[in-house]
Amino acid sequence: MVVWYKNKRKIMSLLLTANQRLFCQRRSIQTINIARSAAVDSALSSFKSICGEDGLSVGTAVREQHGKDESVHRCRPPDVVVFPRCVEEVSALANVCHHKQLPMIPFGTGTGLEGGVGAVKGGVCFSLRNMSQILDLHQEDFDVTVEPGVTRKALNAYLRDTGLWFPVDPGADASLCGMAASSASGTNAVRYGTMRENVMNLEVVLADGTVIHTAGKGRRPRKTSAGYNLTNLFVGSEGTLGIITKATLRLYGIPEAMVSAVCSFPSVQAAVDSTVQILQAGVAIARIEFLDDVMINACNKFSSLSYPVTPTLFLEFHGSEQSLAEQVNTTEEITQINGGSDFQWARDAETRNRLWKARHDAWYAAQALRLGCQAYSTDVCVPISHLPHIIVETKADLIENKLTGPIAGHVGDGNFHCLMVVDPNDPEELHRVHLFSERLARRALAMNGTCTGEHGVGLGKRALLQEEVGSKTMQVMQNIKDALDPNNLMNPGKVLLPRHP
Repeated sequence: MVVWYKNKRKIMSLLLTANQRLFCQRRSIQTINIARSAAVDSALSSFKSICGEDGLSVGTAVREQHGKDESVHRCRPPDVVVFPRCVEEVSALANVCHHKQLPMIPFGTGTGLEGGVGAVKGGVCFSLRNMSQILDLHQEDFDVTVEPGVTRKALNAYLRDTGLWFPVDPGADASLCGMAASSASGTNAVRYGTMRENVMNLEVVLADGTVIHTAGKGRRPRKTSAGYNLTNLFVGSEGTLGIITKATLRLYGIPEAMVSAVCSFPSVQAAVDSTVQILQAGVAIARIEFLDDVMINACNKFSSLSYPVTPTLFLEFHGSEQSLAEQVNTTEEITQINGGSDFQWARDAETRNRLWKARHDAWYAAQALRLGCQAYSTDVCVPISHLPHIIVETKADLIENKLTGPIAGHVGDGNFHCLMVVDPNDPEELHRVHLFSERLARRALAMNGTCTGEHGVGLGKRALLQEEVGSKTMQVMQNIKDALDPNNLMNPGKVLLPRHP
């Protein structure tokens, strides 16, 4: 009886302590929210003096529009949205936020897939759409400088008559500085690289309003070995270290000839074996995209195509007419050895564009498989030799857990996506998708891959990042963050897990 009484008192004491802790946490959050609200109110007049009456909004609809991207993460609207027109305004606004201790969240086009624009601690969203100038085009040097409101389609439209183009193509018409911030890539990466290889210099506004140029102001050499590579530090930093206000990018000559083809295979293994052998043969292929049977079926229905419902490769070749013939002959020989079908060709621009539009519309095609449901894309990347194994395991996982998840991937660099189609009103299914995504990422890590090839970390993959790089490397990342943003004002809550006192 005495023991029971003592245990009861101990349990009651623990419950009281837990309740007190919860009460203190809630009280602390309320205090922080009140303080932040007061800081925002006091900052509004300063914001208006910097970017004008029309240069900010506290309207609910505008704030909600800027609090969510294309991911499944819930909307987290900022307290205010500002619309700067130049780097000087971005710097002045950041300086105000620094003094008022207000979080800052950069916003481009909102096409991210990992919750990177959500204002998890409230604060100020910097919508950069009004900074949309294309600057300093150097045709003879194959480079251009753009502001953060310029999208990849807008840049290529501007370049149309110059014989140049910017090939990094993530599918969405994303802002180029946003693509730099998330280290985006896409279908052309196997030939032209990702944003990391194609950004030469960045103008960045730091947390206190300081403006820096990562490679030196106005500098645009094709290579350098001078000092730390600050440009690549900010590429992929997802707005957590500073706001990118200009990017100097590499350009490429538009190829003399382009041709696309579709080839069907009896198995995933045959399709990926063909990919590896094509690359080993030195074929400078521009795009090589994999679609599984579920994905090609969805694309057939959505885009009115009629390809066989089997594992499929979409391929594209760039070069001179002569080099193209050599590339195509070598590729056809390899695919036929692996049981591939005859190529279905897309030679003219219209047919090619229709083919690649179908590939880029895979998101919508997947969503159309289940009307009233929401699409969610997760990606991983593994060494190419592990692709067949991970794709087969992933398909078995999807079937076992009764999930709809067509697979599409940039198999030339080992990166693939599961386009999950989920009922947002079904908590149990949402939970199964969450568990599946974690299993997929850990499957990739077990094969010496990465938890994200091109979507970024954002909110959804912070714990997985820690598993991927280890605690010591994470501490170095945290030290860099602390050095550049000691008050944790730049897009807080993203990439790095919150530190516990």
